[in-house]
Formats: sequence, C-alpha cells, structure tokens
Amino acid sequence: MSSSSSSLTLIGVDFSSAPTARKPIRLAIGRRQGAVVRLESQRALTSLTDYAAWLAEPAAPGQRWVGGFDLPFGHSRELVTTLGWPTEWAPLMAHYAALSREQIRDTFAAFCAARPVGKKFAHRVCDGPAGASPSMKWVNPPVAFMMHAGVPPMIQAGVSLPGLHAGDPDRVALEAYPGLLARELIGSRSYKSDDKAKQTPERLIARKDLIDALEQGRSRLGLRLKLSHAQRDELADDGSGDKLDAVLCLLQAAWASEQPQYGMPADADPLEGWIVSTPHAAGGSA
Repeated sequence: MSSSSSSLTLIGVDFSSAPTARKPIRLAIGRRQGAVVRLESQRALTSLTDYAAWLAEPAAPGQRWVGGFDLPFGHSRELVTTLGWPTEWAPLMAHYAALSREQIRDTFAAFCAARPVGKKFAHRVCDGPAGASPSMKWVNPPVAFMMHAGVPPMIQAGVSLPGLHAGDPDRVALEAYPGLLARELIGSRSYKSDDKAKQTPERLIARKDLIDALEQGRSRLGLRLKLSHAQRDELADDGSGDKLDAVLCLLQAAWASEQPQYGMPADADPLEGWIVSTPHAAGGSA
C-alpha cells in the first residue's frame, strides 16, 4: 500500500485443493498503473508441492506482491465455538491442519445433521454480503478442503495474511472471491463449467461480456483491465473459467492494494477473516 505501484506485483489465484496438469492452480500476474491493471503473465501450478514452493519464494529486493486467493481463510465463529475448537486464528489453523479430510467431512456433516432445515451451515459475517459459500462446505464447492490445503502452506512459507497472521510484509495474501465481482458485472449468468458438455455458447458469450465489462472498468472497484488480443481470446476460450477467475481475483487484489488496511472493515472478526472488496456498512459500498 505504501510502495510504488511499479514495485508491486499483483497476483490472482484460482485455487484447487487437488491440482493436476489438467486442472491446475491458476495464477494471473499483473501490475497496476493508476486505474489500469495490466495482465502480464499467467502460470499453472500442477501440484500442492509446487504451490507451497511458489509461496516460499522470497520477494526480490525492492519488490513485493499482493495476491487475491480464491479460498477461505477462516471458519465462522459460531462453528468454532460450537465444536469447541481454538478461538484464536493461529491455534485454530494448526488444529484444522492436523485433521484429515475424512475427519473434517464427518465433523461438519454431524454439525449440520444436528441443526434445523435451512440453517444447516454456519456462516461467516462476510459470506452473505459476498454471496459466498460457507467455508465449512465440503462439496459443491469443497471450500473446507481448499482451506485445509491452501492456508497451512501460507503459514509455513511466512506469508502475511492481514488481520489474521503477521508474516513477510513483502508477500501479502488476501482472501478473494471471483463470484462477487462476476455477479456485479453479469448478474447470475453462468460463465463456466468444468463439464465440457456444459461449456455452451451461452457461457462463452457470458465470459466475453464479463471480459468486456472488466476492460471497460464498469465495476465499483474503479479499475480497468488491460489485455492483449491473445490474452482476451485465451480467457474467453477457457470453458472452465479458471483463467478468468484468476483474473477476477487479480482485480480484487489490485483494488485492495491501494486501500487502507486492504479494504477490510475495522471490525472484521480476527478469527473469521474477510473476503476482499465485500461491501460493508462501516466503510460504505466497498
């Protein structure tokens, strides 16, 4: 936030809890100059080992990065207190990392089974305004497993998670959510599917409309995306939407990089965390 934009690399991360060569973790890397965010490069990480190694790479002298990561960084306080888990973020993450995915699934399934219809899941304060799935959800999408796979390597690599965990100030990770920005620009239209049979012309048109809106700067973030013709075609042609989701996270990171406290509300819960650029009453519209 205090460094010049020329020395700041911005990164958007479309995360997978089980990356492969066919479905990698996608990185969109760029820089901001004023209200323009230029996509400079894209990168694919095909394993969690590669992801951890990338996080651990030290920032070059005089350089720093701010990244928007599409995975939850915290659980709801209601869930944590009900389960009797640690109510401080670092001990909670250590406890969570020690669980197997099967233990997580069984624990959360039992939690939901004991609750009334319509209130099965416990939500964070930011989930509703962001339109995000509860971070305890283990299927469709499995964000609970994404946190389990994605956050511990951040801690081990010494990355800073503002509001949650102090680390290297030159490597800053923020929780992003591409659906928040996409819905602002194209409403509830679907623009992606991992199922090739569902990668329809309608979804292609939706991706093109979303890209056009980003390039024209039509969101409340006040930023315009700068793409080459080849980049524009590449984003539109990716029917999974993963490359475009990484770019949406890149724009959210770019917005946050110029905001006090990365745009987080002063009263954000230090256990739950916050999805960057989510509207909140204390700070106006964003």
